[in-house]
Amino acid sequence: MAWFFLFIAGVFEIGWAIGMKYTQGFTKLVPSVITLVSMALSVYLLSLATKEIPIGTAYAVWTGIGIAGTSILGVILFDETVEVLKVVFISMILIAIVGLKITSN
Repeated sequence: MAWFFLFIAGVFEIGWAIGMKYTQGFTKLVPSVITLVSMALSVYLLSLATKEIPIGTAYAVWTGIGIAGTSILGVILFDETVEVLKVVFISMILIAIVGLKITSN
């Protein structure tokens, strides 16, 4: 269950990172509320995951999910550029996440 919590925490991290773009400096009420709720849920679920997963592993996976997901959505939602090296390095992050899962107890 801890890995499930960690994955969902990562999804909420993506949500709040993307949400910050829509808050326009926290001047828009609805996006701001959604972003703050996503932040709280992300951290709460991360805390649940760390009951069973070592903190270093959990934090690395959590941030890795956030980095990869936010980068992908940045391209889709905000027309950010896709560069070969960016794709290579994000792929390396995803490989590292899989490696941490495989080597974790």
